[in-house]
Amino acid sequence: MSCATFNVAFSLNLHGCNKNAVSKSLGFRHHTTFHKFSSLFFETLDLSPTNRSFVQHAPSRSFHSVFKCAAQNSQPSPSVGIDTENNSQRVTVLVIGGGGREHALCYALQRSPSCDTVLCAPGNAGIASSGNATCISDLDISDGASVISFCQKRGVGLVVVGPEAPLVAGLTNKLVKAGIPTFGPSAEAAALEGSKNFMKNLCDKYDIPTAKYKTFTDPSAAKQYIQEQGAPIVIKADGLAAGKGVTVAMALEEAYKAVDSMLVQGDFGSAGCRVIVEEFLEGEEASFFALVDGENAIPLESAQDHKRVGDGDTGPNTGGMGAYSPAPILTKELQSIVMDSIIIPTVKGMSAEGSKFVGVLYAGLMIEKKSGMPKLIEYNVRFGDPECQVLMVRLESDLVQVLLAACRGELNGVSLKWSPGSAMVVVMASNGYPGSYQKGTVIENLEEAEAVAPGIKIFHAGTAFDSEGRFIATGGRVLGVTAKGNDLEEACDRAYRAVENVNWPGGFYRRDIGWRALPQKQHARKE
Repeated sequence: MSCATFNVAFSLNLHGCNKNAVSKSLGFRHHTTFHKFSSLFFETLDLSPTNRSFVQHAPSRSFHSVFKCAAQNSQPSPSVGIDTENNSQRVTVLVIGGGGREHALCYALQRSPSCDTVLCAPGNAGIASSGNATCISDLDISDGASVISFCQKRGVGLVVVGPEAPLVAGLTNKLVKAGIPTFGPSAEAAALEGSKNFMKNLCDKYDIPTAKYKTFTDPSAAKQYIQEQGAPIVIKADGLAAGKGVTVAMALEEAYKAVDSMLVQGDFGSAGCRVIVEEFLEGEEASFFALVDGENAIPLESAQDHKRVGDGDTGPNTGGMGAYSPAPILTKELQSIVMDSIIIPTVKGMSAEGSKFVGVLYAGLMIEKKSGMPKLIEYNVRFGDPECQVLMVRLESDLVQVLLAACRGELNGVSLKWSPGSAMVVVMASNGYPGSYQKGTVIENLEEAEAVAPGIKIFHAGTAFDSEGRFIATGGRVLGVTAKGNDLEEACDRAYRAVENVNWPGGFYRRDIGWRALPQKQHARKE
């Protein structure tokens, strides 16, 4: 079956209509009856149950893209509009993950001229309905053999691993050994994020500027050191803690409590079996990204994240509540300093240690208030979320070719093209996040929100479909409402206009994303 089979859908004007309107246009009284009819239609077309679900439950604006998605998944044939004569040069890409970062990567990869098809495992409801990728929800991404088998069957020419957990677990090692080009570091290189103690030791050995620290497994010794150093002070879980294993303690008691949480109560499991007690740095945080091929590194555009849950950078740390790009704090001069003093020494150091780093290196920086110089707070070994969203909407280069060059060790001489202006993403999260939160709350009006102004794209991080085909929230951070503009003020205005049009009583968002770089009046918004 080819994509042309679905031209009948276009002739029914499905694109742009809601389910009730489509149902009535076909003579059905309610869209649930239409679902029953469509099930028979799918059996005739021999679609998989997964694709039936995506099509039946897709939001109104996505019928065109979902029918296209389903057609692509029915057999690995070129999709409509692809030049089949040059198809051998076009790449099928598999993105591993199912969050907002992965949605943004799918969006950027799909736009690449050398990309044939984007697959995403497991993906999520928003990715599936957007048409940015065909979601493979039943592929077990923790099973390397299954991923390898899938790639071989589907002719995957590039795997892009989004989240940190499969990287630390060694998925890249297995894929590369099987001869599958994979963008993402080996398990050994991923220790830069998987163990803060490993990262700090590397900084010591190769003179990379970072905060003073000590590592502890004994809570009494940790508290003694904290008492000697005084507050404010920073307590970090050594391992992966989904962005939540850091406490910036402004008082000694708060620091002691954080130590007990990790080393005594085991709140972070094995990730908190060892803690790093770190000097508090005063200044402005920024995110710096570089693509690395093992020996060479090229910087991406700058971005700035907002880690705290509340306005004015208050409350507990989160995985990130919003971001913007470019970040005025990271001047060209400062970017050169970061490359020379932090990124390049890290790349060379990892190579010297026998663990060449291939992938994206994300340096969380503190630009110190006193000196104006950057210090490394932490490394992530993948694109940041939500920074990835603002970077991917601005990227104009062929991302597939750039990532393949990194996999081949050929980044030297590669330059990236970015759209002018700015981009901003505002994260919409479930009420209660980063603590306990309710799942299953209904989200509506996304299509209308995306259409309120030019340059808006809503990336899905934690969504699914309910039995009635509506989007529901399944995670803490759920949507990344992203907008481009000629400048940061325009991007900000567009992003918040879209956010305010999303109908989701079960969610909340920060109202001051970009506050360090914008006039205060920009955030005088209604509660």
